[in-house]
Amino acid sequence: MAARDYGEYSSLTRAVELIGERWALLIVRDLLVGPRRYGELAAGLPRIPSNILATRLKELQAAGVIRRMPRSRVIVYELTPYGRELEPVVLALGAWGFKAMGDPRAEQVITPDAMAIDLRTAFRPQVATTLPPTAYAARLDAGGLLIRVDGSRLDVSRAPASGADAGEAGPPVDLAFTAGPGIHRLLAGELEPEQAIATGVVSVQHGQGVLLDRFASTFRLAA
Repeated sequence: MAARDYGEYSSLTRAVELIGERWALLIVRDLLVGPRRYGELAAGLPRIPSNILATRLKELQAAGVIRRMPRSRVIVYELTPYGRELEPVVLALGAWGFKAMGDPRAEQVITPDAMAIDLRTAFRPQVATTLPPTAYAARLDAGGLLIRVDGSRLDVSRAPASGADAGEAGPPVDLAFTAGPGIHRLLAGELEPEQAIATGVVSVQHGQGVLLDRFASTFRLAA
């Protein structure tokens, strides 16, 4: 494959050669949420050049990290079992990187797949087991998520285009809300849920706003 050769013989060096090229790990991140068509991957990585996406996909396939699979008459990319072993690595890197995020820039958006992985990173199962099962719908800058918490089980998936705003269509949810990058202030504990609502960082579309307290208790990223 065309990955950079660092000229060292070590396991970490080999790992960096396989997934250390620009955009490679973000492709892995999005595929950890679920299989994606080429166009879906491109949409989820707004600034990736098409030639770079094609090259990275070929490199990751050659490395045995991802594979192309037919699904419902289309071709999707998905992680192999070897590729899925990267999940704890991605989550740990996300937790580490959160400490240096700072404030979002005006041009930065939050994508559903990026938020899905951040929520997996922030999930506190020891807290969730003390709370009733809860379903959330989150509308973000570039799409929506369905978030279901039942004890220590977390399921995060893409929300359908309709119904994610108000929770009135699709699977029923207890709380539907809209948010932008500022939601990370809620996850960091910098904003209390009522402050997030009052300042417009989070806008409740359906359900009781008090359930945002439950969301904030369930998901917490430590700065």
